[in-house]
Amino acid sequence: MGEVSLHVSTKYERIPFGKEMLKHFLFDPEFKNLNHGSFGTFPRVIKEKQREIQDHTEHAPDQFIRYEYPELLDKSRAAAAKLLNVPTETVVFVANATSGVNTILRNLAWHEDGKDEIIFFSTIYGACGKTIDYVCEANRDLVQAREIKLEYPISDADLVSSFKEAIKASRAARKFPRVAIFDTISSLPGVRMPFEELTRICKEHDILSLIDGAHGIGHISLDLSALKPDFFTSNAHKWLFVPRGCAVLYVPIENQHLIRSTLPTSHGFIPKALASGLPNPLPPSSKNAFVTQFEFVGTIDNSNYLVVGEAIKWRKEACGGEEAITNYTHNLVFEGGKHIANVLGTKLLDNDEQTLTKCNLVNVLLPLSSSSASIPGFHAVKAGFETTIVHWLQQTLINDYKTFIAIYEFQGNWYARLSGQVYLDMEDFEWAGQKLKEICERIGKGEYLGKAQEMDVKEMVVGGDLAK
Repeated sequence: MGEVSLHVSTKYERIPFGKEMLKHFLFDPEFKNLNHGSFGTFPRVIKEKQREIQDHTEHAPDQFIRYEYPELLDKSRAAAAKLLNVPTETVVFVANATSGVNTILRNLAWHEDGKDEIIFFSTIYGACGKTIDYVCEANRDLVQAREIKLEYPISDADLVSSFKEAIKASRAARKFPRVAIFDTISSLPGVRMPFEELTRICKEHDILSLIDGAHGIGHISLDLSALKPDFFTSNAHKWLFVPRGCAVLYVPIENQHLIRSTLPTSHGFIPKALASGLPNPLPPSSKNAFVTQFEFVGTIDNSNYLVVGEAIKWRKEACGGEEAITNYTHNLVFEGGKHIANVLGTKLLDNDEQTLTKCNLVNVLLPLSSSSASIPGFHAVKAGFETTIVHWLQQTLINDYKTFIAIYEFQGNWYARLSGQVYLDMEDFEWAGQKLKEICERIGKGEYLGKAQEMDVKEMVVGGDLAK
């Protein structure tokens, strides 16, 4: 059966960061990955370990899924829990951070008086913002949303102040701020938030804190026992080098009674009224009800969950550990971002304290302007073409330059969000600076207008079909 080999871990040799590290990943030699932050990636050895587990599963599926899988899953949960400094029984896995946020918000029971509110920031991840909309709608507006609009750059102190004001406004309106959702590091713009202070304020005001740490584990140092959030979820497939999709969901023991069901509901669900009388067909477990529910949520390939411990081990041995990774990637992306801004004649999105850039993401202002006023060094573009320009830039980066950089329009400007990672070095950012300068010059010459005409034609065709 080959069962023993699954428990044998490889001893990894230390690998220098940069070009030498790049050899251990699976990229096309012609592709330059400057957008690790969206979907992540993982080294070849972790893929091989996952493949070994997948092959082993097929030797005897029932034996593995029913009896071996739970044991291996516990080891992965323990590895993630150790990295986050929390008890193993508070950590489970879900497919992604969006699923984690949905699991929490869709489980909370709202008060019948209709005064509950969910507080969130305007930079919330889109799918999570829409989850709030859905939860309010599905619960017949027993709960409402309260948005805090942010204008960047903003100091941590001012952001925290806006959070306090939102709580005050909620209560002044005779509402009950029930839960607050906020990021460790927001997606667009890719900036670090003062989540530690926001969590503390939630405790102080008896508000449930739900931290969307999509950019969290493997990205920044996290000690959840010290932080004490009410709920926390984080993608392991973004920064921890775990295959997609795998995310940690942390719920402390005292809050686990609030999470009645997985999404979808699993065999482990325990109804309050045992009306159905349906038994759990899986082997009995001595683990708590929360962990048991998340252990088997329908039949899918969860081999990615089982290599979390191996990924953490590889990071420790091949990369020198979490601190070594963080020191390299944070410094690289910050210095690389500054270099690109210098090439473009622009600046980074940051505050005076430089707290926004204390992460593996950097946002560089692009020299593009739709303003009627001429800006020296900027390329004029037509107003109303913001979406077209974003799509043209990103598609052209892939087609013509064999790379991808997250381009987005924000507060009337265009930004490029780049990622720092162990397989990159300054040469990559120097290259990116030149390519971004070149592509912005192409925008200035109006190349995107051809794409706009193409989009207009498609809209006419779609409109015609709908009219019929």
